Amino acid sequence: MAPIFDFRAYSAEGKPQKGIIEAENQKSARQKLKKRGLMVTEIVEKNAAKPSSSQGVPFFGNRVSVQEVSLMTRQLASLVKANIPLVEALNALVEQTENERLKVVLAQVRQDVNEGSSLARATGAHPKVFDNIFINMIEAGESSGTLGLVLMRLAELKEAQMRLRSKVVSGMTYPILMMSVAMILMIVIFTFVIPKLTQVFESMNRPLPPVTKGLIFISDIVVNWWPLIIMAVAFGVWSFRRYINSAVGRPKWDAFKLRMPVFGSLVRMIAVTRFSSTMATLLGSGVPILPAMNIARNLIDCAPIAKAVAEARENITEGQSIAEPLRRSGEFPPMVIHMIAIGEKTGELPDMLKNVSSTYEDQINSKIESLTSLLEPIMIIAMGGVVGFIVISVIMPLLQMTNINQR
Repeated sequence: MAPIFDFRAYSAEGKPQKGIIEAENQKSARQKLKKRGLMVTEIVEKNAAKPSSSQGVPFFGNRVSVQEVSLMTRQLASLVKANIPLVEALNALVEQTENERLKVVLAQVRQDVNEGSSLARATGAHPKVFDNIFINMIEAGESSGTLGLVLMRLAELKEAQMRLRSKVVSGMTYPILMMSVAMILMIVIFTFVIPKLTQVFESMNRPLPPVTKGLIFISDIVVNWWPLIIMAVAFGVWSFRRYINSAVGRPKWDAFKLRMPVFGSLVRMIAVTRFSSTMATLLGSGVPILPAMNIARNLIDCAPIAKAVAEARENITEGQSIAEPLRRSGEFPPMVIHMIAIGEKTGELPDMLKNVSSTYEDQINSKIESLTSLLEPIMIIAMGGVVGFIVISVIMPLLQMTNINQR
């Protein structure tokens, strides 16, 4: 199949243009562009592993989102289930994909498959786009002859993960926005408003109440030491992130999150949901249980629960069941353990895990809604307290001056 080239050119009107084009070689690509009336100034073959500058600078480039991979997977599943040859299906995806980075990746996957490589091996060459679960499920589907079904289940898994992520993000967006606005207002008040009021208070030549002195003290710190405050906050955030990403700090931080009064249960439910949905999809697609548990462990973003899954995997190699080591870990809720045990006894473990995932996903949605409704009044009370402190600190000296004048 033809590779993809990245080009820069000028139109007949002298307008600069850039884009991508499929051709057998660079010479053929130049000829195609010339027929379009373009004068080529630069043309290079694109490489998905090392994207060209036209794909954008790091962090702002043409990334491949999970949603785009999910949509591509579902489209590929439909084409494969319609008995369209894999190379032709990949060719159709290349033509209709709008994301340039994904188009290049799919073109290289198509070329590798056309040269005799398996789809799993071809996608495995692009780990930044296709993760381990994607590659392992594709491999299982190819080996079992159920690639279309596996691709459909894989798309459903990706969509479930996106729903969960978007629910968490949307639930926390409003409280974070309120907190950010409140912080900005407080900074403006302490930086610009309070210093002007301080001049008024000093002109009174009267002793100030302790509350007002405290307000002025905070304002002086913000005004005079703001560079040091910013540096201290930045250093604190950097140190904290470095600690929680270290081998020592990560397990302790995750364990602390699980013990938190309000958010701990939500963190646990999210980890259990991710484990259950991943295992259900992998086992239902024919992936052996040991590789499936290893993949699920890598996808769990909580060290204590990931450790429990790893220990359960080791016990399975010794002939034990999954439910018992998970029960001993104390990290999984009793209902989950009970359903896993029933699934092992009846041979319907994938279905049981899917039920667990669906149940906990509903609980997560209701939990996020309740937490969001609880955070709003808490933040309003906190903001009211800060505003009340400022108002009282400003009014008390004025009241004292009024009383003195009346005497």
